[in-house]
Amino acid sequence: MERCVSFHRFGAWFCLSLCLSAGICGATQAAAPPSAQPLTAQVVVPSVPSETQSSPTSASRQPKSAEYVLSQDRYDKAVTYSRASYTMYFVSVGLNVLALVVFLRLGMAAKYRDWAESVSDRRWVQALIFVPMLVLTVDVVELPLRVYGHILSLRYEMSVESWGPWFLDWAKEQLLMVGFALILALILSAVMNRSPRLWWLHFWAATLPVVLFVVFISPWIIDPLFNKFEPLQATNRELVAAIENVTRHAGVPIPRDRMFLMRASEKTNEINAYVTGLGASKRVVIWDTTIQKATTDETLVIVGHELGHYVLGHVWKGFLFAAALLLIGYYALFRGLHWTLGRWGGEWRIYGPSDWASFAVLLLLVEIGMFLASPVVNGFSRMQEHEADVYGLEVTHGIIPDSSEVAAQTFQVLGDADLADPNPPEFITFWLYSHPPLADRLVFAHNYDPWAKGESPKYVK
Repeated sequence: MERCVSFHRFGAWFCLSLCLSAGICGATQAAAPPSAQPLTAQVVVPSVPSETQSSPTSASRQPKSAEYVLSQDRYDKAVTYSRASYTMYFVSVGLNVLALVVFLRLGMAAKYRDWAESVSDRRWVQALIFVPMLVLTVDVVELPLRVYGHILSLRYEMSVESWGPWFLDWAKEQLLMVGFALILALILSAVMNRSPRLWWLHFWAATLPVVLFVVFISPWIIDPLFNKFEPLQATNRELVAAIENVTRHAGVPIPRDRMFLMRASEKTNEINAYVTGLGASKRVVIWDTTIQKATTDETLVIVGHELGHYVLGHVWKGFLFAAALLLIGYYALFRGLHWTLGRWGGEWRIYGPSDWASFAVLLLLVEIGMFLASPVVNGFSRMQEHEADVYGLEVTHGIIPDSSEVAAQTFQVLGDADLADPNPPEFITFWLYSHPPLADRLVFAHNYDPWAKGESPKYVK
């Protein structure tokens, strides 16, 4: 539940500094509300050695119809939980904007700047004081909503993380955000002073390499801060062999030392798998919850979807899309900052774009901009996710018996485990969903069969 809130706050800072968006890195926490489904095809389970695994066979779990069906109890929970997550998202955006406006009107940004400047005349020292105070103030204001989100996740049994580890993760998140914000502050301050009229272009050029670097190091440095990883080979050799069969069929063999198990069951009951990293850091990660709740064939469907993102070039396409969006966004920030300071800068005691206090204005504009850009970003993501669904169906055809039926059952398992909304409102799908609605994905998987029609598959010939 709290993921939609936490990511929006994290995304605001991260967008300003590193701007990971539009599915550049699906390895981090989900960007959409829980019922909007994860950035990657998902079905997860606490890991159990494959030799002792007792998951039911795919054949015994075939859906009786091409529909997403839940028991009455799960249906009621899915609807209630999903609607609560949607509400929390919009409330969080509104509260973030309101808090920043009040923060500026009370002159707190100017007071923080004055404190920083009273300590030292050096800009980098001032940044070390001002930026953490701004980041932590805004996030502490938002903390009650985050806590409420976790309460709901526990109530609906999506999360199993106790409060101690949850607060520890929150603290780690704050340290990361402070670090990213400091990178932002130092880079942006330098380019603003060097080129007051073209700082937005120079900042764009400076941050793109940082984006790639962070995506590259994330599997090694950032991800292990929040979850435990171990070689998949150590506990699930049969699954590794099955995955290798699929990757060979896809023409993208992945070494066994690039397959990892994530101990998600220590924190969540949800299921997922994903491909992350670039170059030497690229890897396949399967949540242990998937292995418990999904059969081997269902897990292969998920892996096939993830391979689709790699084979179809979605990482680089997502990066180029995000780069273009960021260029437009940075220019909009440039224009918006000058207009806002011209209108209220005197009242807020902010004396120009290079004033440290103007960073609070930038954050306000980013909050609004991210909200308005959500339909564009999520629309692009839904397109890529559908392409990956098609690829997953095609690459597992002939490897998994009745692959379309198994894929449909996979989505059924995913929806039941993650309490996916059976019938999300069209507006919510348009605005928030990074994936097509799960019910639509299930129906498509059930009906997709170009081979029976004598047609050529779209991707895997």
